[in-house]
Amino acid sequence: MFSIGEVSRRTGVKVPTIRYYEQMGLMTPSERSEGNQRRYGRGDVERLTFIRHARDLGFEIDRIRELLALSQHPDAPCEGADRIAGAHLTEVRQKIEQLKRLEAELERIVSHCGGHTVEDCYVIRALSDHGLCEHEH
Repeated sequence: MFSIGEVSRRTGVKVPTIRYYEQMGLMTPSERSEGNQRRYGRGDVERLTFIRHARDLGFEIDRIRELLALSQHPDAPCEGADRIAGAHLTEVRQKIEQLKRLEAELERIVSHCGGHTVEDCYVIRALSDHGLCEHEH
């Protein structure tokens, strides 16, 4: 059995985050020692590592909950997991496209700024008047 601090060190997940995952139902509430300290087993460490990796990949809590439920049935088809990961991949690609558009807009704004004072600053004008940004493409 491990203390919450040891689980935190082993998984790289901060103690408050572990408590949060318990509140969100991703982790089963830990057993308590006689001194009322949280105690975790190896399965809890593995589950928390799974959650941390899923969070690192950007999965939302609800999807992680679904993936954890699927992981409890090792002989079941993996269609559900594939569907969840595929939907997340689509969302990530959409975010990448949004970020590319954002990058292009910021490059355009920065490249037009030749003013020497804030009054003449294209960046400030562009942010103040979004219509200016759209019309000057």
